[in-house]
Amino acid sequence: MASYDITKLNILVLEKHVLVRKLLTEVFTEFGVPNVQSTAEPQVAWNMFSDFPTDIILSDWTHGLDGMAFLRRVRQSEHTPNPFVPIIVVTANTELHHVCEARDTGMTEFLAKPVSARLLYTRIVSILDFNRPFVRASQFFGPDRRRRSVDFMQVDRRQNNVA
Repeated sequence: MASYDITKLNILVLEKHVLVRKLLTEVFTEFGVPNVQSTAEPQVAWNMFSDFPTDIILSDWTHGLDGMAFLRRVRQSEHTPNPFVPIIVVTANTELHHVCEARDTGMTEFLAKPVSARLLYTRIVSILDFNRPFVRASQFFGPDRRRRSVDFMQVDRRQNNVA
């Protein structure tokens, strides 16, 4: 894994649980990141995002905190300060349909709770190493969901091989 100096990043944490919020803030402090804003309120997070030059957002998604609504607002609002900001969804909702919903809403990375400092750093490095292009479609705006490059000129997957 590559090593990066992440001390200049500005981080926004939207997290319902105060202990997890404090844990994430402490982890970033240990990483040397002094610019961390955190809240449990989506509207306060939006105000922080609007006023604070944010490099990465960590968004919870749990009962009582609709991280997907916040993600949609960041990606699709005409008043968003930066629809391209990387967003890591940090949640205990780890069933496949939750991961797919977060992906289809426009997340950049997914991190399952409980969170470790190593996994958090790994997700940040993934964002820095593999900056995926953004795609706008009728129902989607976010990072390209494809994780690997495929040469479509070599294989036509649409061909019907039935004899």
